[in-house]
Amino acid sequence: MKALNNTVIVVGGGGREAALARQLAQSPRVGQVIVAPGNAGVLGFAKTAPVAVTDLAGQVRLARDLQADLVVVAPDDPLALGLTDRLLEAGIMAFGPRQAAARLESSKSFAKTVMREAGIPTARSVICDNLAAARDYAQTCDLPVVVKADGLALGKGVFICQTRAEALEAVTSLMDLHAFGQAGNTLLFEECLNGPELTVLLFTDGVHYALMPPSRDHKRAQDGDRGPNTGGMGVVVPGARLSEPEWQLIRQQIIEPTLKLMQDRRTPFCGVLYVGLMLTQQGPKVIEYNARFGDPECQTVLPLLQTDLLDILEACTAGTLDEIELSWKAAASCCVVMASGGYPGSYQKGREISGLEAAERLSGVTVYQAGTALDYQGRLITAGGRVLDVVATAPDLADAIRQAYKAVDAIHFDQAYYRRDIGGSDNPLLKEAR
Repeated sequence: MKALNNTVIVVGGGGREAALARQLAQSPRVGQVIVAPGNAGVLGFAKTAPVAVTDLAGQVRLARDLQADLVVVAPDDPLALGLTDRLLEAGIMAFGPRQAAARLESSKSFAKTVMREAGIPTARSVICDNLAAARDYAQTCDLPVVVKADGLALGKGVFICQTRAEALEAVTSLMDLHAFGQAGNTLLFEECLNGPELTVLLFTDGVHYALMPPSRDHKRAQDGDRGPNTGGMGVVVPGARLSEPEWQLIRQQIIEPTLKLMQDRRTPFCGVLYVGLMLTQQGPKVIEYNARFGDPECQTVLPLLQTDLLDILEACTAGTLDEIELSWKAAASCCVVMASGGYPGSYQKGREISGLEAAERLSGVTVYQAGTALDYQGRLITAGGRVLDVVATAPDLADAIRQAYKAVDAIHFDQAYYRRDIGGSDNPLLKEAR
């Protein structure tokens, strides 16, 4: 019989971690969920612990002190630093890839090496590890070109450059001015692919895998996919309606070769693998890997999950994912991110938030708090760039989009900003506005 009253720790403090904690708290086998460090929005279903995600020793100590049965390492930074390794070495069950496998996200040049060795379709690329070489290539490369920081940059280290001046500006920002620190010490120049984007998330124990419903993220800050890249301004599920032959192609040409090569390298990938695809006229091509749930993809996909999430995570850690049958609701979901004005650049904090209760009274709506805090008077205030993830589920995507925006309209904070075109051509509000 499976153990009851498990103590589960979710490492992180944003909307993704709130969604994971909320889903885990629904398991009849979970006694308590701790989010470290967490935020004000999880207090209705979890407790918080003031331990930074990059404080590896502190996270291990917290897990020991609480005698945690499972630690879910959700963000990219602690995965890249090796928190999963530290927990496992301490005899603590941990969900998330080890440091060597997490390099699929923490180093884009490593990911490109994996794709090349496995024969995975992706954009042509050139890697530059010094400023002079990067500037020289920016002056001769084909245009448009995508310039990427090699390391972790909060989803913002990608520049789509139409001109040489823009390419040189991206090189200067990343490699000379160190806009994202050491993440820009090495740069990738990639051909600019065309086509709709699609995110494929999957649970894996390193050998077996289980697909989640496909999603479509909206990375650019402004309507019409304009402006700088962000950590994500909204998501719809399903992100595309693919035929079985199309899914077979993605599984055989991308997912299975990736997992097989990581096994062959003796660095099996165990956790959630995020595969960012571009559906080009030549077929699906990989844009990037992430070594964890996307944010806000996680908040949009998990409300559709019917299988106990704890069972899935434990099966991944035990190598028995093939013994679990995942069940998903026959429904759609939409997430609209409400951000602080100015994001992803500078923004002000401390704006009072109202209307959350009214929003969550709407059918199918859940609001996950990402960048919030309580002030000294106990009022909910903004404390980050991406503040709220407003998620709605409904039988079809058009209704989910309508309901999400209806919930957004019920919420207020000064200088709130959000995209009005989440879902693109699937957004019925855009058609009604014309």
